[in-house]
Amino acid sequence: MDYEQFKKQVYTLTKIDLNMYKEKQMKRRIDSLIAKNKIDGYKDYVDAIKKDSKLFEEFVNYLTINVSEFWRNPEQWKVLEEHVVPELIKMSGKNLKVWSAACSTGDEPYSLVMLLSKFVPLSNIKILATDIDKQVLEKARVGLYNEKSIAGLPEEFKKKYFTPVGKSNYQINDEIKKCVEFKVGNLLSDKYPTGMDLIVCRNVVIYFTDEAKTEIYKKFNESLKTGAYLFVGSTEQIINYKDLNYTSFKSFFYKKN
Repeated sequence: MDYEQFKKQVYTLTKIDLNMYKEKQMKRRIDSLIAKNKIDGYKDYVDAIKKDSKLFEEFVNYLTINVSEFWRNPEQWKVLEEHVVPELIKMSGKNLKVWSAACSTGDEPYSLVMLLSKFVPLSNIKILATDIDKQVLEKARVGLYNEKSIAGLPEEFKKKYFTPVGKSNYQINDEIKKCVEFKVGNLLSDKYPTGMDLIVCRNVVIYFTDEAKTEIYKKFNESLKTGAYLFVGSTEQIINYKDLNYTSFKSFFYKKN
């Protein structure tokens, strides 16, 4: 069995698409995992993970991410659901332009899709998600998360949009994945999209200098429509928001004047 056939077998077993990962790196990692277990080649390894649940778990855990978290700070998602999204739909209709900036491993844009799905059909939802790190974007596209990552997610979404893989991992459904376009993007040097209804950028600007922060918030403001919202992280309140053409709506939510 060659690596191409192995990828197909893995997809059948786990719904994990290894084509989403960088081939050279992933193949090397899997080869070393197979060697570590003293197994001879892909065919025997596939047979082994079919029979041995411990090996299966080890393999799936090897591919999952541990850092991300869906629905982080639930009270803020409540503000989004009860106030921000309804107002934006009233203002812009069902096809909202949403940007998840510095989206990391995809938990945030996918959370946004699920939230919007309460208001509009999935076919209306298209979210732009950018990050500077190609590797986290790869993981985001795969959409495989562990139990801890989705612990804070409302139960209805877990049931509706995730498939359990093994004992403690979950694969996000393709219908949610289709709603997100992942792209490499650098907040400090790249051109920003325009006409946005909502920009979500949380827990990343803290790592920048004050000058860089101001520059980013200015560019976000230019990127938003009038009356649209910027949603920031819980450690990132914008002190000089008035100078930057925002109104403070609720903690961590700023509206473009």
